[in-house]
Amino acid sequence: MNENASQSLDETRAYYDEFSRGYEAQRRPNDPHGYHALVDDLEVSLTERYARGKELLECGCGTGLLLERMARFTSKATGIDLSPGMLEKAKERGLDVTVGSVTDLPFPDASFDVTCSFKVLAHVPDIGKALAEMARVTRPGGVILAEFYNPLSFRALAKRLGPAGKISASTRESAVYTRFDAPWVIPRLLPPGVSLESARGVRIVTPAAAAMRLPMMRETFRRLETRLADTKMSFFGGFYVAVLRRKSS
Repeated sequence: MNENASQSLDETRAYYDEFSRGYEAQRRPNDPHGYHALVDDLEVSLTERYARGKELLECGCGTGLLLERMARFTSKATGIDLSPGMLEKAKERGLDVTVGSVTDLPFPDASFDVTCSFKVLAHVPDIGKALAEMARVTRPGGVILAEFYNPLSFRALAKRLGPAGKISASTRESAVYTRFDAPWVIPRLLPPGVSLESARGVRIVTPAAAAMRLPMMRETFRRLETRLADTKMSFFGGFYVAVLRRKSS
C-alpha cells in the first residue's frame, strides 16, 4: 500500500470512528418507521432473497444494524468494517465481526455464498479492487450485492444543491471521499467472471429524507418505494444495488 493510500485509509477510519458516536441516533430502534428504516428494509429484504440459509459476509457492517437482521435468516453472518469505533457496537450485539478493509478482505478465496456491501463502495477510491475482493471471497455461482450512489436520482440532486450533512458538531459528510457511479458504468467496473444479473433501486421517488417525517407521506412513499424497487424505475434509485453473479466453475 502506498503512502497516499495509507493516509486515505487512516483518514476514513478516523471519520467513521467519529461518526459511530451518533450513527444510530436517527436509525432503528429510535425511528422504526422513518427514512433510514425504509432504506434498511429494502436492503435487508433483497439480501434475504439470496442469502436465506446461506453463509454471508457484509463488507462495511458498521454498528451491525443490518448484519443483526441478516443473522436471523442466514446460516452464518460475518461482518468487517474499517472502523473499530463502529465495530464496538456490533460486538455488543454479539455479532461475528472483525476490523478489515473491503479492498483487502481477511478471508480465503470462496468463503461465502453471498457477499454484500451497502453505503460503503461509494467511499472507496479503488472501487475496482473492492469489487474484485468481494468476488474473490464469494463462492463460484454465488451472489455479490454491491450498492452504488446513483447520480441520476433525487438523492444526488439534494447532495449537489444542499450543504453537506453533519456527522458530529465539528465534521460534515464532505470530509470523506464520495463517488457517484451511473448504472451504465457499473458493468465496466466488474472483475472478470462477474456479471450483472439485476438491480434494485432504493429511494427512487422520495425527494428528501425529511419527507418521511410526515406520517401520511411516510406510508405513501414506503408503498411506492417498495412497489418500484425491482422495476425499470430502479435506474433512478439514489442507492442502486447491483445484483452480481460470480461465474460457476
